[in-house]
Parts: sequence; structure tokens; C-alpha cells
Amino acid sequence: MTILEIIWFVLIGVLWAGFFFLEGFDFGIGMQFALNARDQRDREALYQAIGPNWDANEVWLVTAGGATFAAFPAWYASLFSGFYLMLFIVLLSLIYRGVSFEFREHMPTIQGTQLWERLIALTSFLVPFFLGMIFTAMVSGMPIDARGNLSAGFFDYVTPFSLVGGVAVSLMSYVHGLNYTRLRIDGKLRTRALKQLEYLYPILLAGEALFAVLLFFYTDFIQTQTVWTLSILVVIVLTTVIGWLLAIKQKMEKLPFVLSGLTLVEVVVLLFVGLFPRVMVANNPLHTLNIMNTSSSTYTLKVMTIVVVTALPVTLGYQIWSFWVFRKRIVSHKVVE
Repeated sequence: MTILEIIWFVLIGVLWAGFFFLEGFDFGIGMQFALNARDQRDREALYQAIGPNWDANEVWLVTAGGATFAAFPAWYASLFSGFYLMLFIVLLSLIYRGVSFEFREHMPTIQGTQLWERLIALTSFLVPFFLGMIFTAMVSGMPIDARGNLSAGFFDYVTPFSLVGGVAVSLMSYVHGLNYTRLRIDGKLRTRALKQLEYLYPILLAGEALFAVLLFFYTDFIQTQTVWTLSILVVIVLTTVIGWLLAIKQKMEKLPFVLSGLTLVEVVVLLFVGLFPRVMVANNPLHTLNIMNTSSSTYTLKVMTIVVVTALPVTLGYQIWSFWVFRKRIVSHKVVE
């Protein structure tokens, strides 16, 4: 195991963490088209809140997939072929979600506009749900043979652990989106978001507790990474509790948003720490894929590192500048339909 292999394993984890932090509130905003908005002005305000940024946030997902393909091709091959149908649903949902944002603007009737808006809400739920299922199934052990081929049945993918993982990621994204609504939108949308958070944070805490219990039964994280796993689980719960108290009791906005995003980041960190030095867990430990037997050559990793060091600051700078430019709060009742 070389330092470059470790760096790229960590970097892929960072890319996924960045994706869930940034795109997480996008998904939460999208779900609010059905669960929080009451009229067309509300939905237009929600769209304006993420309109300048949602497509740039998805770049993190594309980059994470591309980095996996280039740095760990054997991992990419097993993951994308073994989870083909679930990833196909994710891809199709992302396509229809992007199309819906554009088509809703050009419908001649209100019924047509609302059809695409319902599709935004549905696809905004499906993407984090299936990504959550994929990650939890990937770490709990799958039927992988000696050549790295994954051939699984329905109940290998759909387990209590993967279902809870899918619901948890969707719920965390929705809570993250509600906090973003409080940060970016004024008016009744913001008030309803706060009321929903009062009920959803306790449910989220209960879900995290259930996730921790299932983690013990469906993974070997407790046995292999005892201190790290327990520490991160405690941090996740504390982050959620503090975010809840600040959002509800103190009515703060910025810090609860940051904390709800960090909860998503911490889940990614938990999964990657529990995996290390593996990348996919097999039911037969002899067939488990790790960073040593799935990585590209040292030369490839060196070239990729140079490219990332050059390009990443530019990308981050652009996104920070974009959020700064569109930082002004949106007042929902003043939005023109």
C-alpha cells in the first residue's frame, strides 16, 4: 500500500462528502416542492434558491465517479456492474431532475408546470435514497467472486440495513434542505421549514440510533475499527442534537445549516473509515477488494494528483464565488410567478 493509494482513497471520500454536503440541500429543496411549498410562488422561490448552483453541485458526483474509474478501476468495475440497476435509477433520476428544472419554465399551462415540479420532488428523493442503499449494501458484504465479479440477488441489495441507510440519507438531505430554506428564503416557507424541523430532528435522531444498531449486525466496523467507529457515531449524534437545539431553541440559521451538512459528511467519513483499507466488502473475506489490488499504476496516480492540485483550487474558488454572488435572501411572497 503506497501513500498515493491512500491519498486517492481519502480524496474519493472527500469528493463524496462534498457532494452530499452541497447536493444534499439541493435534494432537500427539491423534496420541498411537494412537502413544504403551498403555491406557485413558493415553488418559484425554492427554485431560485438553488437555480444558480444545483448543476455545479452535481459536478462533485461526476468527479467522484471519474476519480474512482481512474484511480481504482477494479473497484469501479465491480461497483458499477454489480449495482448497475440501482445506479441506472440514480442516473435516470438525475437526468429527469435536470430536465424538470428547465421544462417547468416553458410549460404553457399550470398543470404542465406542476407535473414537472412533482417530478423534481420525486427524483430529489430517489437519488439520495438509492445512493444511501448502495453505500450501506457495499459495506455490509456482497457476493463477490475471486475475479471481483459481483453477482447478487434482490435480498443482497435490499436489507433492513440498506433500507434504513436509504431513508436516513434522504431524511438528512431533507433536513439539510430545510435549514437551507431558513438561510436563503424569507416568508411563510421559512416559518414552515422551522416547524417541520421541530418534528424531524427527533425522528432523525431515532433513525441514527437504529442505523448504529444495524451497523453492529450488518458490518464488521465495530470489530475492525472499534474506537473510530464509536467516536464518529457519537459525533454524528452530537452534531444532530446541537443542530436541533440551535435551530429550534435559538432560531439560528447559518450554524444549523452547517451542522446538518456535517452530519451527512460524517456518515461518509464513517463508511470510508470502516472500509479502510478495503473498498468493497465481500461475504468471503478472501475476495474482499482493497486499495492495493484495485488501484491504478503509480504513474497514473502521480499524473492524476498533479491535475487535481491544479484544478481543484479553481473549482472551489468558482463555487465559493458563485454562492457569494447569489447570497441575497429570497422573499417568497414577492417572487413573480
